[in-house]
Amino acid sequence: MNIMNLDVPTPYYVVDERLLIKNLEILRDVQDRTGCKIILASKAFSMYSVFGLIKQYLAGVTSSSLHEAKLGREEMGKEVHIFSPAYYERDFDEIMSYCTHIVFNSFSQWKKYKDRVENKVECGIRINPEYSEVEHSVYNPCGKYSRLGVTLANFKEDEFEGIDGLHFHALSGGNSYTLERVLTVVEEKFGKYLHQVKWLNMGGGHLITSEDYDIENLVKSIKYLQEKYNLEIYMEPGEAVAMNAGYLVSSVLDITYNERNIAILDTSGICHIPEILEAPYTPEIIDAQHAHELPHTYRLGGPTCLAGDIIGDYSFAKPLNIGDKLAFKDMATYTMVRNNTFNGLNLPAIVLYTKEGETKIIETFGYEDFKRRL
Repeated sequence: MNIMNLDVPTPYYVVDERLLIKNLEILRDVQDRTGCKIILASKAFSMYSVFGLIKQYLAGVTSSSLHEAKLGREEMGKEVHIFSPAYYERDFDEIMSYCTHIVFNSFSQWKKYKDRVENKVECGIRINPEYSEVEHSVYNPCGKYSRLGVTLANFKEDEFEGIDGLHFHALSGGNSYTLERVLTVVEEKFGKYLHQVKWLNMGGGHLITSEDYDIENLVKSIKYLQEKYNLEIYMEPGEAVAMNAGYLVSSVLDITYNERNIAILDTSGICHIPEILEAPYTPEIIDAQHAHELPHTYRLGGPTCLAGDIIGDYSFAKPLNIGDKLAFKDMATYTMVRNNTFNGLNLPAIVLYTKEGETKIIETFGYEDFKRRL
């Protein structure tokens, strides 16, 4: 497949179904070997046109809102989990109608909704082990003053009755050894409660499908928890499901110069790859290297009026020309779910390259999509 020569106007996201299946087979193997349940974190990847495929491999979805829960129920129809720092009163009855598992962020939320949920759905409490190796504070769920989860000092044992499971999330792109260290702290602080629940959800951020991930060590940790505490184990990765399975294809609109070569793309960092400014990070491009590693270096920027709409500095073997296409790697997760129409910029089309070698245009966008949001 030449993803840059599809008959689709740029910019567009393209997800390769074959690469998606490769990831799903790895995740299913972990489930088969351990009996754990892996569910898709739809906050990272909500391309529901492939939910029918994903449900052949995974146990369900986890959501962060009413709309994600409804999408998971409608399009996958298996287990639907939800966690929110606090639930909207107006949404809660509808959430209950979609979800099989509801995780509460505090004992006050549990107390508020306890009488409505008991014996109807599985209920959990999110715990905060106050230990995480996440470097960027914006992604660290266990940092100082975190609003996410109950710390041991605030755990209300006298209000614990009726809780079916515990949930923690302490990773963001972590490996199995990071998880192992987190579990040591979870056991030290909350081990007595693990004996009292049916399940433990170890959250997301597990890069199980990355090439250097030690799956054997993960299997060991899961089996250890199952045997010691007689627990059902859940994991809810998002990025691992569609990692390296998607691209964002862009065209060069103009070439300018201001003490360095500058290429203006029809792809915006702030609109189409918002994580590059938040994280920050510089995404990889096919046939490009970091600045100055190849003969021709350019600063790539978007077409918006924001001065900081800069994607990064890259070098190429040949000079760029107006009309050239570039393909950004690993663009399936945290892109489509977070893009926006700042400056009235159009959203990229969504394309699926099927395992049969066919190109399917899933969705295109236009003026009405911009207008109706406002």
